[in-house]
Amino acid sequence: EVQLVESGGGLVQAGGSLRLSCAASGFTFDDYVIGWFRQAPGKEREGVSCINSRDETATYLDSVKGRFTISSDNAKNTVYLQMNSLKPEDTAVYYCAKRPPRATMCGARRFLYSYWGQGTQVTVSS
Repeated sequence: EVQLVESGGGLVQAGGSLRLSCAASGFTFDDYVIGWFRQAPGKEREGVSCINSRDETATYLDSVKGRFTISSDNAKNTVYLQMNSLKPEDTAVYYCAKRPPRATMCGARRFLYSYWGQGTQVTVSS
């Protein structure tokens, strides 16, 4: 059974940094597409970043490019989201999600992802 557990959220002042972790289990951690999503109150869940282990590519939402970096540690079965220069508009619940095994590309649409973590709250104060 695929399980994803996020951690690392919290309260930070604008301009600060946080590193989110997504600990994965239940599948072989050498072939995966894992994305980070976020959902602010009253808003749709949006794709923030994605990493594809097959070609080691990463994608980013335009508003986080240059500030967020996605990475992975296969030895720890963990995907990270380093978030720098945080802004109040980054406040949201952040989720990691995994595409099914047959998927070969990143995608920003939530329906593409079959497995989800429980989320971790990120709050950025002004």
